[in-house]
Amino acid sequence: MKFYADFHIHSRFSRATSRDLNLEELTYWARLKGLHIVGTGDCIHPQWLDEIKKKLEPAEEGLFKLKKPFESSLFKGCPDSCRNQEMRFILTTEISNIYKKKDKVRKVHNIVFFPTLNAAEDVQKKLSAIGNIRSDGRPILGMDSKDLLEVVLESDPLSFLVPAHIWTPWFSVLGSKSGFDSIEECYEDLSKYIFALETGLSSDPLMNWRLSRLDPYILISNSDAHSASKLG
Repeated sequence: MKFYADFHIHSRFSRATSRDLNLEELTYWARLKGLHIVGTGDCIHPQWLDEIKKKLEPAEEGLFKLKKPFESSLFKGCPDSCRNQEMRFILTTEISNIYKKKDKVRKVHNIVFFPTLNAAEDVQKKLSAIGNIRSDGRPILGMDSKDLLEVVLESDPLSFLVPAHIWTPWFSVLGSKSGFDSIEECYEDLSKYIFALETGLSSDPLMNWRLSRLDPYILISNSDAHSASKLG
């Protein structure tokens, strides 16, 4: 089955994002651009998660859709060809992990995927005890990436983590300034649960396919959108 998706995005609760970044706008622009699945972004931020629970309802397993009462405002200005396009959300968030490991400060961004609201709430509760998850939709936590992965895996058998924009110099698992020399060095014995990597704006799949040690991983590219119009 072939579908178009954009998993790594943000909400209006992240820094430097559009005030209009809400679920209605995301649905509108996803339909306009032909996207079938979009990440919610920021789903452990308390206010954004409350909005998700209010406006989305379960669709297929692990996916959500906008409730009918919130769809009416989308039809104004939406071409007829886009109105009936099926569009789904998947629960996602980006976490900024900044910590010291092997005498070096590490700054690694990770994208987390959840199959259920219960799983997202479980991780939300655990991370709120570690750091501030309210000040930014993409929380900054002094937490080892391996420990974050462990918390994610414990939340649900279908929860998973994807290292974000893996070559960004300052904020990625393989970044030259604050990353590691391998996936294994970062996630240690839990590396076997990492099956996908995000190429990010610093590279594309063609560049990554030249490096044979990335062959075991699925490569994904996303927009990291800070406004709904930038989806895709």
